Amino acid sequence: MSTLDHYQAQLDEKAARLEQIFAPFNPPRLEVFASEPEHYRMRAEFRVWHEGDDLYYIMFNQATREKYRIEQFPAASRLINTTMPLLLEALRPNPVLRRKLFQIDFLSSLSGELVISLLYHRQLNEDWQGAVQELRVFLQSHGIEAHIIGRAKKQKLVHDQDYVVEKLQVAGKELVYQQVENSFTQPNGRMNEKMLGWALNVTQDASGDLLELYCGNGNFSLAMATNFRRVLATEISSSSVKSAQYNIAANAIDNVTILRMSAEEFTQAMRGVREFRRLQGVDLQSYECNTILVDPPRAGLDKDTVQLVQEYENIVYISCNPDTLRQNLESLSQTHQISRFALFDQFPYTHHMEAGVYLTRK
Repeated sequence: MSTLDHYQAQLDEKAARLEQIFAPFNPPRLEVFASEPEHYRMRAEFRVWHEGDDLYYIMFNQATREKYRIEQFPAASRLINTTMPLLLEALRPNPVLRRKLFQIDFLSSLSGELVISLLYHRQLNEDWQGAVQELRVFLQSHGIEAHIIGRAKKQKLVHDQDYVVEKLQVAGKELVYQQVENSFTQPNGRMNEKMLGWALNVTQDASGDLLELYCGNGNFSLAMATNFRRVLATEISSSSVKSAQYNIAANAIDNVTILRMSAEEFTQAMRGVREFRRLQGVDLQSYECNTILVDPPRAGLDKDTVQLVQEYENIVYISCNPDTLRQNLESLSQTHQISRFALFDQFPYTHHMEAGVYLTRK
């Protein structure tokens, strides 16, 4: 079976499984968004195995804990695969860089930027910083411009910057996103473009304002801002909020406001249960949010947030866990119906499925 045939077979199986899971909710035809079969992941993490004078990348079988030596990783971007052997070539003869090194993380972008994080079981000193400068020059000599980070317990040393600037093409428009090392970003860049395009499409006739919970670095908020008068978004991670503010400025968007709050805190604020100093100067009552977007963690929405979400006419729900989405829909389907239904193959060749539903009030 060819790579393309193998990929299509696993995608067909996922689509059938997702349709079966949500059959009780009588959804419309499933829209299936295929990934590239190779080089789709913008991130990769590898443990480092030391064996005499040699060292190499390894990954573990999650079930058996058996380790596998990794030479190339076809799931990762081409830039990561190009860099992998060159980095080891530079690390092997360098005792300063390789001592107590136990993990290497890569963060790349469709726009060709790269961050390499070297993780250690020791504190890093000036010798290490000098060696990293030489490493950057070595990589540059091979056409790779990499930002390098050293991490140890309670220590983070950044050479140049700790982020990439991603450029996504969404509905004929280029969007710029700062994506910070060790913070959540969508791992499959091309699939992210398709997800954003789908969210734009399903809300193209929306009116009023948009509320987004769990907005991260503003991934959906910024892309969807053109469909709404204003966007109000919440995120608990301070680093993600900082990136979202960077992205608002980089894209010259003037109708998005980001609040550093959890979904639970925002629910309390909306219901008048608690007052928050962070909301000073923000008039929540001035927003006319007819549409809400949620992209929660794997645990899904808590009971109070589900009740809050039900108060909106239209719901865009992006889910990385169909099981918790199904649980939430048992409540949401009492007031809303599924108008659009999508599968985004973020993680090819795994059991993971990313789903999107657009719900409208019955």
